[in-house]
Amino acid sequence: MKKINLLFKTIFALAVFTFISCEEEEFTLGDITAPSNVTLTAEIVGASAEAPNGDGSGTVHFTVTGTGAITYKFLYNGEEKLTPSGKKTYSFSTVGTHDYTVSAIAVGPGGTSTVVAKTVTVLATYSPPAELVAALVTGKWRVYKEVGAHMGVGPADSANPDWWAANPNDKASTGMYDDRYTFAADGTFTFDVGADGQIFGKADPMDADLGGPKGQVKNGDNEYTNFPFESFTGKWSISAPGGVETINLTGLGFMGFYVGSHDYTILDRSKSDELRLRTKGSGGLGWFWKITNKE
Repeated sequence: MKKINLLFKTIFALAVFTFISCEEEEFTLGDITAPSNVTLTAEIVGASAEAPNGDGSGTVHFTVTGTGAITYKFLYNGEEKLTPSGKKTYSFSTVGTHDYTVSAIAVGPGGTSTVVAKTVTVLATYSPPAELVAALVTGKWRVYKEVGAHMGVGPADSANPDWWAANPNDKASTGMYDDRYTFAADGTFTFDVGADGQIFGKADPMDADLGGPKGQVKNGDNEYTNFPFESFTGKWSISAPGGVETINLTGLGFMGFYVGSHDYTILDRSKSDELRLRTKGSGGLGWFWKITNKE
């Protein structure tokens, strides 16, 4: 009988323990609310009392903020861009004074969101030189892998890759060299990933923008060297913020190595079959390129 009582007490204790454990695991979620106090501001470059629509560069810096926001997205012309910093610059290249509406989405817990929009009236006076356009729409462009410094890194405001420059064919093991870029006369930009179906870039912006890691493992430099991707199309235009000629690509458009940027400052176009470019990556570094339309 004592054994039966002991067994009963043991079973009862286990049942109580299990009940208490289950009770302790129960919890209640708080209210999930969308971001509030969301504001979108726009700084038109060169705007003044005398020139309220800007200096003619067509460049506008947008900033979105919100209480309770986890991240932000921008939406313009049907294209959405994830921008955790809440800052985005657009270069409007249509010559003349025009209205443009940009939307910003503040994303909160549980996928909640708040959308705001702002319309700006911007002046663009720059028309790209005919010889530059003619060069861009000729043939297919690629990273000029046969020459030194076809890829490099340095300060974002430097004219040269002061910190590192690639030797010829340095990145042959990556998915970059067979990529091709086509600038069509109608403003369409085509990115062809080549036979390997792969691209090369920094892991952080690829994770944020391209749905990484797609089974890839980062290398020691925080890069995906052979990232699977499909060919795509977008738009291209040329602007000149501050008088500096710049190639602007929409959507995910890029050249060379993906760093999250889609605007490329033209540093040298003295040769019709070669361009030297610089873009500012998501980490604030300057990335330098030599591209050519020679096969």
